[in-house]
Amino acid sequence: MYLEEVSDGKGLMKAAQDVISQSGKPILILKSGRTSEGASAAASHTGSLAGSDEICDAAFRQVGIIRCNNIDEMFNMAIAFAYQPPPKTNNIAIITNAGGPGVLTTDAAIHDGLKLASFSDETTEILKKNLPKTANINNPVDVIGDARADRYNVALSAAFKDPAVDAVFVILTPQSMTDIDLIAREVAKVSSHYDKPVYASFMGEADVQEGIDVLQRNKIPHYSIPENMSKSVATVYKFNREKHDVVTKEKHFDDLKPEIAQKVLNDAIAENVDYLTEETALKVLGAYGLPVLESYLAENEEDAVKYAEKIGYPVVMKIMSEDIVHKFDIGGVVLDIKDSEAAKSAYNGIIKNVSRKLPDARIKGVLVAKMVSKGQEVILGVKRDPSFGPVIMFGLGGIFVEIFKDVSFRVAPVDELSAKNMINETKSSAILKGARGNVVSDISAIVDAIQRLSKLATDCPQIKEMDINPLIVLEKDKGCFIADAKIMVNHQ
Repeated sequence: MYLEEVSDGKGLMKAAQDVISQSGKPILILKSGRTSEGASAAASHTGSLAGSDEICDAAFRQVGIIRCNNIDEMFNMAIAFAYQPPPKTNNIAIITNAGGPGVLTTDAAIHDGLKLASFSDETTEILKKNLPKTANINNPVDVIGDARADRYNVALSAAFKDPAVDAVFVILTPQSMTDIDLIAREVAKVSSHYDKPVYASFMGEADVQEGIDVLQRNKIPHYSIPENMSKSVATVYKFNREKHDVVTKEKHFDDLKPEIAQKVLNDAIAENVDYLTEETALKVLGAYGLPVLESYLAENEEDAVKYAEKIGYPVVMKIMSEDIVHKFDIGGVVLDIKDSEAAKSAYNGIIKNVSRKLPDARIKGVLVAKMVSKGQEVILGVKRDPSFGPVIMFGLGGIFVEIFKDVSFRVAPVDELSAKNMINETKSSAILKGARGNVVSDISAIVDAIQRLSKLATDCPQIKEMDINPLIVLEKDKGCFIADAKIMVNHQ
């Protein structure tokens, strides 16, 4: 299918879920319009990073739609799906008459998520007995450049019989001794006796056309270069492994208080507020069970000290104003306040900075909250897309989120499996899992937070964009906490 625009994203996702879950058949889409303008004008990190193309990618992935990058790729994948049964596992055997293409195919296969099957002793013995001493009898099997059809027969038969092999790649380069037509016929004949898929790459264009014709008549997918073969087969395997997971299984929560969130958001709309203060944003998030820290709004230095001592040092203080989005930039945040004198100084310093730099800003007070210094910083976000509705973002948090762009997206509602996949798609997942001596983080707490945020975004169309940055994730079984939050109100 070719698409230029998606006017009803939710409808497309529902139709795809129905087709794939009921028929098990793939949907291949070639969508143009990958470039996006205007992202730099977005108010939040999520809005900036979640362009229309990124959202389409996420939506397609979520429901099992296969997005093709070009026309060649679409037809390459189509013949892999149409002509051969899907491989039961990702264990492949490669048979070639040239070492270079065999190595390149191995590299491509590993990159694409396939594995080279480990041959049984019986297979190795058959290859050793029937191939020249100069041949490579390990996977990838190199039958050597002067190979005729009989060597391909030996290698193919041994590979197909090996229980560790679930798909066979056949590579041929035309050389002086190569009987192209006969080898192609041998590939077709041997493979017809097995229910394992076979794929071929006869390299050489017009020089190997007679062999390609034989392969195509026998419904053996042919690829001009092995890399295309590898990517297509990996796509088939991945689709068949995951096609049963395309139906969303949304989690039910018993502890939500949607009426609180609705009131805060409706009041903001009535007052023509574009951005909630962090204090009110935390009320919305807390109503959906998201992990907010204890915090209080101080309107004078005495309150600031009182609340700091009630919470327990160290604390953080932040300016609260509906007119201020980026609090750090104007000196509106003080971290790691450790005693009452520091609390007084921080409060007065924040008010002074803001009054000097933004004299017309409407100041509600200073938020006093617990300082959380340990843990990994991640970001959660929401963007409301006109076609797909609310989109959820997860990624590496902090001030460099738009530089590293280590993020993933899903269209709400997001279930547990999708939330886990979102985390695993990012490079930062390795850090969360304890790479390089890091403490293993509480990934289950992130999964829960993603699902709660998804429910909030689905229930509250008044939310246009949102950043939770950072969400501080503690070690395993210790939970996570929202350290900062920004909500942009939807007035449409």
